[in-house]
Amino acid sequence: MTDISELAESERTLLLVDDDKPFLTRLERAMDKRGFIVSIADTVAGGLAAVKSNTPAFAVVDLRLEDGNGLAVVQALHEHRPDARAVVLTGYGNIATAVTAVKLGAVDYLAKPADADDIVKALLAGEEEIKPEPPENPMSADRVRWEHIQRVYELCDRNVSETARRLNMHRRTLQRILAKRAPR
Repeated sequence: MTDISELAESERTLLLVDDDKPFLTRLERAMDKRGFIVSIADTVAGGLAAVKSNTPAFAVVDLRLEDGNGLAVVQALHEHRPDARAVVLTGYGNIATAVTAVKLGAVDYLAKPADADDIVKALLAGEEEIKPEPPENPMSADRVRWEHIQRVYELCDRNVSETARRLNMHRRTLQRILAKRAPR
């Protein structure tokens, strides 16, 4: 399936859950223009309430939200509607969370900022169809490494010594990496 307009109105419902309000607003407009009937939430609690009140056919959920993990919304969505298709967005991608997202029912896992066309392709790609092409400008290996270090640093409450221990690197090396700007 490649065209949303071929679906019945109840099958075009889309829930967007993200705490980045400008991104959420832009994505809402973009998806509305592409034929989806969009509802939005900016918290896990709001996403769960939207799933319970009117379970959508599609969902795009940010992984890290202010009040918790977006995977809770994906799990609730698939409990209420097993055929629903969800895409998880994140700025802190790693293999473990990607695997968890897929196990909970997500059909794809995209790095932020994701293009609306890429999101639509992921939502509408059937299991029998060929996977979407890789992005034109994927993150560099240096950027992926930097993102991972930043994520672990945040999870360790910005404690350099604890982060260095968990990453198995020297504290001074970590301090030098943290002092630099993010690679492109």
